[in-house]
Amino acid sequence: MANITKEMSISDVLRLDNTTSEVFLQFGMTCLTCPFATSESLAQASAAHGVDANKLVEKLNDHLAKKA
Repeated sequence: MANITKEMSISDVLRLDNTTSEVFLQFGMTCLTCPFATSESLAQASAAHGVDANKLVEKLNDHLAKKA
């Protein structure tokens, strides 16, 4: 499984594994299908939502690791 990075978009991550939506929702990032989900990086989306991008990426990678 690919490692998630801050440079990836929300839609990139959801394409890897749609169950990552649970992690985004835990961080209050509910607009998973908005136009910005395809154009903004996780770093940009995190900044817009007041989320620590490093923690988000860590949780996303942990989520994928648990499924492997």
